[in-house]
Amino acid sequence: MITSRRNPVVGRFRALHESRGRRDHGCVLLEGTHLIEEAASLGLAANELLATPAWIEAHQTLLRQHPAMAAVLQPVDEAVLAAAATTQHPDGVVVSLALPRPTAPAGLGFVLALEQLQDPGNLGTLMRTALAAGVEALWLAGGADPWQPKVVRASAGAALTLPLERLEGLAPRLQQARAQGAQVVATTVMARGGPATTASTAVIPYWQLNWTLPTVLLLGNEGAGLSADLLACCSHRVTIPHSAAVESLNVAVAAGPLLLERWRQQQERMPITP
Repeated sequence: MITSRRNPVVGRFRALHESRGRRDHGCVLLEGTHLIEEAASLGLAANELLATPAWIEAHQTLLRQHPAMAAVLQPVDEAVLAAAATTQHPDGVVVSLALPRPTAPAGLGFVLALEQLQDPGNLGTLMRTALAAGVEALWLAGGADPWQPKVVRASAGAALTLPLERLEGLAPRLQQARAQGAQVVATTVMARGGPATTASTAVIPYWQLNWTLPTVLLLGNEGAGLSADLLACCSHRVTIPHSAAVESLNVAVAAGPLLLERWRQQQERMPITP
């Protein structure tokens, strides 16, 4: 039982609170029983697992089912756990494990590309929705660190299984996607009072697009939106019609219908079994 917050194990976990520490150690910090269960179900190997006696007693079945987790279990008191965690009221367990490296499919099917998304909650929510919608890869250019604890928690485990790539810039990858036959889709705020158009591309309601084709959906920064150079890489522009009472939607909210429209169209095209 570790009872001192000066123990080196606390320092190792606290290093994972920061992006630099995660890079230096090649590890991510998971907090809470749900994420521990998700990591265990994916077969991810934990480096260290800290848990309070109360948590250990309440989760004997989990530890028996996942002996690799039990093998790195270190009992700690509540004060030590609180020092190792980032949340104000941790539920009794934290884990460090190597950064997951899930592999994306070789071909382009459905990709979500994000430019300078800053809010960790938005990024985590987008990752969760993307996984639910069948997104096969996530491309990130700048913005929030996908491995910071708030993102991982907001993703509800999606961060552990969704293939992601951090890029210096998206333009070359978007141009390559178009050359390979994928449609690159940008979202545009609808002008008040009617449909929007641009000098080069008509803006259509999102449901009029054929999402079943190989697609890269591009979303931009919460405040600035998409940069002009990335808009120039897009082959299609869509909008989500809504009341003029608000100027625009939160990016994580807007992504929901866009991402799930592909799933809806795919289900609609499936033959009905008698």
